[in-house]
Amino acid sequence: MSNTSESEKTMLCANCGKGEESSINLKSCTACKLVKYCSRDCQIAHRPQHKKACKKRAKELYDELLFKQPPPLEDCPLCMIRLPTLGSGQTYKACCGKIICSGCMYADVCDHEGNVLADICPFCRSLPPHSEEEMIKRYEKRRVEMNDSLAIYNHGCDYAEGRYGLPRNITKALELWHRAAELGRADAYYSIANDYLDGRGVGVDMEKVAHYWELAAIRGHAYARHNLGCLEGELGNKDRAMKHFMIATKDGYSNSLNNIKRLYSEGHATKDDYAKALQLYQEYLEEIKSEQRDEAVAFDNKNMYYE
Repeated sequence: MSNTSESEKTMLCANCGKGEESSINLKSCTACKLVKYCSRDCQIAHRPQHKKACKKRAKELYDELLFKQPPPLEDCPLCMIRLPTLGSGQTYKACCGKIICSGCMYADVCDHEGNVLADICPFCRSLPPHSEEEMIKRYEKRRVEMNDSLAIYNHGCDYAEGRYGLPRNITKALELWHRAAELGRADAYYSIANDYLDGRGVGVDMEKVAHYWELAAIRGHAYARHNLGCLEGELGNKDRAMKHFMIATKDGYSNSLNNIKRLYSEGHATKDDYAKALQLYQEYLEEIKSEQRDEAVAFDNKNMYYE
């Protein structure tokens, strides 16, 4: 029986047994991180006996990443309160690249009676663009060239929807979304997934839909996370569905909370599961609520920042 410990084995080539003292270039299997190899030839030779364990561990590692609670959205740069998940509760300003909450947008441009005082950026004090051409110029010549991922994503949406005088061009939109996704933009992954879902530019492909929803969810996209929960539920994977819904609930997506309630009523979740989900959603509301944001909603329901 070999006396070699597991830790010592990880310092040896899994195929030929060559150690670090013989070769300083041992490379870990990129999929599972369980074994190392001294050369590509050794990795190929060892593949038949390693394949099963590799796939099993790689799936475990991916699930650890997939079901990890993502960090919350950043704070509004003005009031320093967490930005809400709901898109209507925030506004992106192309002039400075900042995302401003609806409360700060309202407070800066309206008086106490709700009368509009000035239409300027609350953060950098810039005037709004005078025309569609100027809006596009801001994106193309400033924020897009600065690799601002949200500006790149929004510009893709402009092409997808034919906004600001641009021709409707889904190919150009996908090009921009992929660029924004490479910079870590969750919204971009979500839009790419939805394009595979409706087949506008690339054809319907549910496998790729799920893949891009997962990439979006890992980066904190609550809607994509919810969709994954629904998909797992349809496949009968209630435990995985619950995990997705719980994460999305903590990120403020009320539809996921409602689905946990439904799973509880159907006997697929416990009373404690539902109680935990309610607590997580309440904690989210406490983090994002403010008097200023409520005033913005009272002035115009389009400023609603929670569901």
